[in-house]
Amino acid sequence: MGVVVGGGSSRLYRSQDYGKTFHDITHVINNTLIRKEFGISTGPGNSEKVILTGDIPALESNGGVIFTSTDAGVSFKPVQLPFHQRQAISFHFQNPNYLVTISNDGGLWLSVDFGNMWNKLQDGVHSFMWGSGITLFFSCSPNGTVDADTRGELFLRRTEDLGKTFTDLTHNIFSFGYIGGFLFTSVLEKQGEPRVIYVSSNQGDIFNKAQLPSATIEQFYSVLDGDEDMIFMHVDDPAADTYFGTVYTSDDRGILYSKSLERHLFGGEGKSDFTNVTSLRGVYLTNVLEEDDRIRTVISFDRGGEWRLLSKPQNAECGVNTKNCNLHIHGEYSRYNGLAPLLPLSDPSAIGLVIAHGSVGDSVTSARPDVYVSDDGGYTWARSLMGPHHYAILDSGGLLVAVESHTDRLISTIKFSTDEGQCWKLYNFTDHPIFFAGLASEPGTKTMNLTIWGYRPEEQYRATWVAVTIDFQPLLVRECEERDYVEWLAHSTASRDSDTDGCVLGYRETFRRLKKQAVCRNGRDYVVRRQQMPCLCTREDYLCDYGYYRHENTSECVEQTDLRDHILEVCLNGEEEELQTSGYRKVPSDRCEGGFAPLRRERTVSKGCGGPSQVSASKPNVPQTTVLVMVASVSVVVVALAVAGLFMVRRMLHTERCRRKTVAFPLAHRQFPSAMQEVTIMIQMRI
Repeated sequence: MGVVVGGGSSRLYRSQDYGKTFHDITHVINNTLIRKEFGISTGPGNSEKVILTGDIPALESNGGVIFTSTDAGVSFKPVQLPFHQRQAISFHFQNPNYLVTISNDGGLWLSVDFGNMWNKLQDGVHSFMWGSGITLFFSCSPNGTVDADTRGELFLRRTEDLGKTFTDLTHNIFSFGYIGGFLFTSVLEKQGEPRVIYVSSNQGDIFNKAQLPSATIEQFYSVLDGDEDMIFMHVDDPAADTYFGTVYTSDDRGILYSKSLERHLFGGEGKSDFTNVTSLRGVYLTNVLEEDDRIRTVISFDRGGEWRLLSKPQNAECGVNTKNCNLHIHGEYSRYNGLAPLLPLSDPSAIGLVIAHGSVGDSVTSARPDVYVSDDGGYTWARSLMGPHHYAILDSGGLLVAVESHTDRLISTIKFSTDEGQCWKLYNFTDHPIFFAGLASEPGTKTMNLTIWGYRPEEQYRATWVAVTIDFQPLLVRECEERDYVEWLAHSTASRDSDTDGCVLGYRETFRRLKKQAVCRNGRDYVVRRQQMPCLCTREDYLCDYGYYRHENTSECVEQTDLRDHILEVCLNGEEEELQTSGYRKVPSDRCEGGFAPLRRERTVSKGCGGPSQVSASKPNVPQTTVLVMVASVSVVVVALAVAGLFMVRRMLHTERCRRKTVAFPLAHRQFPSAMQEVTIMIQMRI
């Protein structure tokens, strides 16, 4: 479904066949103009619940207007709001009837009946986040305003019954965040002093101080990724405007942190290249800023235990004078600066597959990047396409598609590969070329349908928007059989002996994956099959404990000189805990058995200690959050666009490596005054 903006009203189109045909249903929203920035909100998962937000000027009415649909856009119901939204409506992650948003004047509003009725919970709210179950956290100012000067004096509040009762958790908050079951608060313990992090693993009942460096107001903490086992935390460098910091990894309580990676790049606009490679367990990619200002890509295959440079692809060469030749990946920082149109792409259903823009040399360059593909989770790479492209994974990795990235020329062809990018074929999807605007696939990577959005320039500065939907199913007519799959040991490398080969985080995983030469389709019902076997423990199954770091080019943990012979005392639940360690702690979620077992013990010292200030239930209290953490492609049923919102891309060269083959399969071709773009949500949590 698409919302087209123009002429003081919005044209609403709906498709129920993955974009092959569209029907104008503008009458269901009474020709109302839909907001451009957050005009569309969709329920979690494959929910049929959709909300459109009308563009109603705040000065012309006492409240905004939304249109709600419970049948995927077949019908919409107008609802008059008692407020104007400051941000998009947030759905509860399990129950789409529970909605939360913040109004222009800082009010926190809740609806429990899918937007029909709204109740104000609090004034002066800076931010909110859903916790586990129906728990809602929010930060608010003590004087009920949203003045930026109150940061550092905010209160943190919690409701566990959808606004019937409230609990005040702590105060003097600068910001807060919730991820992986951990509640983080950035606290100003004393005015004018640096901030520190406190962590709660029980929804805010008890906070413990995290063993992390403090940060000034000019610095920041960023939760890069996390789950119930471990958190990746970036701490900004103390010097101003350095654009780098240090990545730390936590224990399973989120309290003790070990240094994982130094000089981690974090751009001035809050752009981090930290990427979770979701197609293979334990793999993370990111970029570091060297002392000579070069940006280089590093990868970890054991959740941040060790980092290494990427290997050079065999089919790509560096310049003659290059001292160190490696592959370097373009991430969010490059996309923000216009160097690469897309971020690295992976998916849990496409085992081992990673697609990314990159360049070979001794660092990331400003030259136009090429497209590189890895089929083993990042151990080895091959240059797959010359120049920047927009790409997508279809059929759980059985099909890759790509469109050349240009801003100054029309396009009419799409590339596709059935062998994980080794060979690409061309398909001419239109006789009337278009300026490319975006790709969209429904639903996710299991689909065989792809929609290309763009526009054609017309006379008198007008444009005709076009959506072309391609169905690849007639191309891959045969369902895959057992003979089309092969057993594959993940993380297997020639450098390991047979006892440790494939062992990562304490166990081996063998997957059933599609053979590259197999030309068949996995289908929508495809499920990844795997077998797991535990391994003996080695040093690689351990992180360096607090006060230790991994010595360069070894797996040995060495004590930091400033903490040598120091027994760490940590305040946990109001009692001092003494940590005695030989420098190692097992990686959270590691399942190795026997083997290497370094000594690490903790004992409770019989003396009390302080924690963050708790407040009585009579006071309002709350911190604020911003966001950070992961990248997720989201399927949408409705999308609002304006002509000004074109997806501009950089021009590129193209070299066809494989024999061209003409293929025929159905496509749907439709013109619109405007179009729907591929939607990608970037979440980053800064606290």
